[in-house]
Amino acid sequence: MSDRTPVQNAELALLLEVTGSPKPGNVDRERDFDDLRFEHFMAGAVGARPGLERAAAGERVGQAFERAVAGMADQSAGNTQFGALLLLAPLVAAASEGDLTPSGVDTVARDTTVADAADFYRAFEHVDVAVDEPPEGMEPLDVRRGSEAVPTLEARGLALFDIMARSADVDGVAAEWVGEFGRVFDTAEAILADDGPVPDRVSRAFVELLAEDVDTFVVTRNGSDAAAEVQRRAQAVLDGDEDAAALADELVDRDINPGTTADLVAGALFVALERGLVV
Repeated sequence: MSDRTPVQNAELALLLEVTGSPKPGNVDRERDFDDLRFEHFMAGAVGARPGLERAAAGERVGQAFERAVAGMADQSAGNTQFGALLLLAPLVAAASEGDLTPSGVDTVARDTTVADAADFYRAFEHVDVAVDEPPEGMEPLDVRRGSEAVPTLEARGLALFDIMARSADVDGVAAEWVGEFGRVFDTAEAILADDGPVPDRVSRAFVELLAEDVDTFVVTRNGSDAAAEVQRRAQAVLDGDEDAAALADELVDRDINPGTTADLVAGALFVALERGLVV
């Protein structure tokens, strides 16, 4: 077993996630977008560390997340790992409390407060994050309002877990928050059961997740038809009917980025590292 701390494993998980290749539609060791490159993810992972340290120290999850996002954003591309950090903050907190289990992280998530929700909203002031228009009647809680939405949060008494519950049907990261991080833990076990270099395991885990369900970030940016196509073609890769590298190149060219799937893999890597993944 490694002597790395949960914070070190969280930082390493972010770094390992971006080394996996090919990851169709995502930045990896061999693929960049014009304005979002491999080195931005490396810098984002390093910058996020002070916020992750706060999570490990028992500070509020929302506060730790907001500080991690602020540090992540201290590179020229802006948002690299927003969703991954939203998963890692409660995972690191649970691990530091000695209970990195579905029920342990569920307790951390459900114990969040209105103050944590306010921190979550403030995090959107550090970076541009692609989000859907809010449902009718929810405009005062549009996350793009940032701190301007905090009085509404306070008036309605909405904790961070409550905010996640309101988005779980349309956002894969929020669904993890209210579902005991089920896909994260399942993917961690798949990575541990796999063999070979970790970046290769990352690529396989990514494609398997992509084939399992539509990527909600693709739905938001490119529409439901594109998301269904990506899911279908990821399954074709698993079936041997498509080449993963060719699909990766095509999706990058089309600016289709399954970012939620990458977030889930980062969370899974953290759990796998905590459970003994050898690097």
